[in-house]
Amino acid sequence: MKFETLKPVLACTLLSSFLVACSSTPPASSSSSGANTGSSILSGSNVSTGSVNDGSLSGSDIDTDGGIETVFYFDFDQSTLKPESLAALRIHAQRLIANPVNVRLEGHADERGTREYNMALGERRGSSVREFLVLQGVDASLLEVISYGEERPASLDSTESSWALNRRVEIK
Repeated sequence: MKFETLKPVLACTLLSSFLVACSSTPPASSSSSGANTGSSILSGSNVSTGSVNDGSLSGSDIDTDGGIETVFYFDFDQSTLKPESLAALRIHAQRLIANPVNVRLEGHADERGTREYNMALGERRGSSVREFLVLQGVDASLLEVISYGEERPASLDSTESSWALNRRVEIK
């Protein structure tokens, strides 16, 4: 009789451990270089996470029509800025120093990996852009990092080219 009362508990425990084991690591890719060697995350304020239906954020006054890139792409499982992004980020830094406005840095990831992992990866990507801008002289209090992880894809296809579009940080 005592064993009969333990069956549901044992079943739930077994199911929980199976689910945790299945979602603990992102899938490998042939374009992956292994562990993340991205930049360090700035400690402190202005880092948050968001969700698709979170309406509490407002846009910034940054000039997004000036012909300068506002979307910066990353390699698979990386948060290191690509060399081709640095010139546009330097121009953004100069403009933010000359005309200080609040800016939101939205980090994104592709659909591979768990939601938790992708939220953290999006945050690391946004933080690497933030760190670069701060090193260029931008006031850190103007920059807010938010991670959407895989929740706001730029492309819905499950191809390498679509995933590459989803691995990004948008300046807003």
